[in-house]
Amino acid sequence: MKKRLFSFVVVGGIGFVTDAGLLMGLLRFTALDPFTARLIAIAAALQVTWLLNRNFTFGKSSSHAAVEGMRYSGVGIATSLLNYLVYSGLLVFVPDLRPVFALTIGSAIATIFSYTGYAKLVFGR
Repeated sequence: MKKRLFSFVVVGGIGFVTDAGLLMGLLRFTALDPFTARLIAIAAALQVTWLLNRNFTFGKSSSHAAVEGMRYSGVGIATSLLNYLVYSGLLVFVPDLRPVFALTIGSAIATIFSYTGYAKLVFGR
């Protein structure tokens, strides 16, 4: 359990760096607004974390990869919505807050829910 949780945190950190790095790159090098850029960044981070969690944290489930991917996406979308709502709310109500700080707070809150969802609903552990 401790090893799996540690691996989940490491994979989450990689996902966070993917999310934050892509968000900051899109904001700096494109004309995208922080809300649209974050949608793209979240989608990329979900793909990265699924592959890493599947191979290093939980192992492959007994389901076909496509079914597992759909379940992972379902949990990921639900927790990403929570993450995005916190992120967006912070940017709307605290307009001087930098997007990367809003991303950090949203990600921290979503992490609490995502571990249980992935472990129980996707990988059956």
